[in-house]
Amino acid sequence: MTENDQGERPRHCRLIGVPLEEGAGRRGCAMGPAAFRTAGIVEALAALGHRVTDEGDLAPRADPTARTDRLSGPHDNPALKHLARIAGWTAAIADAAFAASAGPDDLPVFLGGDHALAAGTLTGLARRAAAEGRPFFVLWLDAHPDFHTLETTVSGNLHGVPMAYATGRSGFAGHFPEPAALVDPAHICMIGIRSVDAAERGPLAASGITVHDMRRIDEHGMVALLRPFLDRVQAAGGRLHLSLDVDFLDPAIAPGVGTTVPGGASFREAHLVMEMLHEAGLVDSVDLVELNPFLDERGRTALLMVDLLASLLGRRVMDYPTRSDRS
Repeated sequence: MTENDQGERPRHCRLIGVPLEEGAGRRGCAMGPAAFRTAGIVEALAALGHRVTDEGDLAPRADPTARTDRLSGPHDNPALKHLARIAGWTAAIADAAFAASAGPDDLPVFLGGDHALAAGTLTGLARRAAAEGRPFFVLWLDAHPDFHTLETTVSGNLHGVPMAYATGRSGFAGHFPEPAALVDPAHICMIGIRSVDAAERGPLAASGITVHDMRRIDEHGMVALLRPFLDRVQAAGGRLHLSLDVDFLDPAIAPGVGTTVPGGASFREAHLVMEMLHEAGLVDSVDLVELNPFLDERGRTALLMVDLLASLLGRRVMDYPTRSDRS
C-alpha cells in the first residue's frame, strides 16, 4: 500500500462488531458497536488515510464445541451466568480474530461489547501470531485484571475471566473452547489497574504479568511505564494487541460504562498512551470494550473512545516524528 499524507503506511482497519452483553452485570453493552458507528468511527479512520471495512456484527456460535471434545454441561459454581452463551461467543470471536489478522496490513478492531469478548480475541490472535512464528504481546488498559477462573468468580459475570482463560489458568476445559494458542503471561502489560479481587491478587502476582496500577502511574508517569514494554515488543518482533476497556478512563470523562471505578486515567494520559503506540507503530489489533451507551451522556464516551483510536492511528496536533519517519 502507498503512504498516506503523513508519510505513513495506511492500514486496513477491519471493524468487527461484537454485541455481547451477557458477560457483564447489567445490560447495554450490546448497543456498543452501533454507538461506535454513530460516533463516526468509520469516518475518523478513513480521514486519516486508512482503508476501512465495516464487517458487520458477529453472532455467537450455536454449538461452541472445543476443537477435540464437546463442551460439558453446567458448572459446579452456581453463580456463573450465561456460561454456554459466552463459550459460543468465544468460539466465534476467536475464529474471526484469526481470519481478520491474516493480511500484512490488516488491523482488526473489535467493537464491544463487554470484556468477555477478549477470551476470543486473545486466543484467536495468539493463534495468528503462532502461525507466523512471532511472539504475541498484549497491552491491557483496564481498571480490572479479569483474572478470575470459573471457580473463583463470586459475581458469576464472565467479563471477569478472559485473561485467566487466555493465559491457561485451570478450570476452563470442558466449559470453554479449547484454545488453539495461549498468551504467555510474561508478554502482558496491564496499565491502569485499580480494582483487584482477593481471589485474583495472589495468582496475578505469581503469574509473571507486568501490572502497573494507578499509584505507579502517579509515581512514575505513563511514559516511564509504557516505553520499556514497547521496546520489548519491538526487540522481539512481536505482534501487539491493545485491549482498551472504557473503565481504564476516569468516569468523570467516560461515564458510559457499567463498572465505574474512580481514579482512572485522565484525558491526557489516555491520549499520551495512544500517541506513544502510534509512534512505536507496533499495534496490530484492538479491542474497544465495555461501552454501555445506555449509561452514557449524549455519546461523550463513544466519541472519546473513537478519538483515542484516531490518536492510535495517526491523528496529531503537531507533526512529531514517528519511528518510521526516523528510519
